Amino acid sequence: ESCRNFYCKRGKVCHVDKHGKPSCICQDPAACPSTKDYERVCGTDNKTYDGTCQLFGTKCQLEETKLGRQLHLDYMGSCKHIPNCTDYEVNQFPLRMRDWLKNILMQYYERDLDTSGFLTEKQRSKIKKIYQDDKRLMAGDHAAELLLHDFEKNYHTYVYPVHWQFHQLDQHPVDRLLTHSELVPLRAFLVPMEHCITRFFQECDGDRDKLIALKEWCHCFGIKE
Repeated sequence: ESCRNFYCKRGKVCHVDKHGKPSCICQDPAACPSTKDYERVCGTDNKTYDGTCQLFGTKCQLEETKLGRQLHLDYMGSCKHIPNCTDYEVNQFPLRMRDWLKNILMQYYERDLDTSGFLTEKQRSKIKKIYQDDKRLMAGDHAAELLLHDFEKNYHTYVYPVHWQFHQLDQHPVDRLLTHSELVPLRAFLVPMEHCITRFFQECDGDRDKLIALKEWCHCFGIKE
């Protein structure tokens, strides 16, 4: 009962002492629920964990050490070889990423037409303008030259998707700054498919303060703040 409304961050669980007072203690990684193969994750220590419970429980137990402070969720799935991202590839990356973000919003808009609730009224209004734009480049496996041409010609269709993604990630707290933890939902999903995303975000952090400000984010995508 004491733990019902008692919040503990990831890697910790609620524990009630003999006086009935709740507190947060580290999750025992060995006590984590069993997981399926597809639930495995790769840590920044290049070690495969059975799931996020095991990874964050391990991080908690090491939180007073350098290893614990440096351990984060790197990406979803078992650890594998991620090829190096070349200078040419990292320069091309924003072209694909901008297009992907725009297409994600188009999918959300179509879902919202069938089942409302995916988007807020304000989001729906902004995305509708892009969706109904006759000049919008439709989703597809486009060459970099076409993506660049479309960005220069239809710049306005990319502005909101880039801003939208930043604000979707900027949640804990909402401060116009993205921490490593706030980037995880995007990075962890994309790393296995887009090997340049880690280097891309590292280079977005222009002042090397381990935070990506909205201004830095927009600059990386070639968008005005």
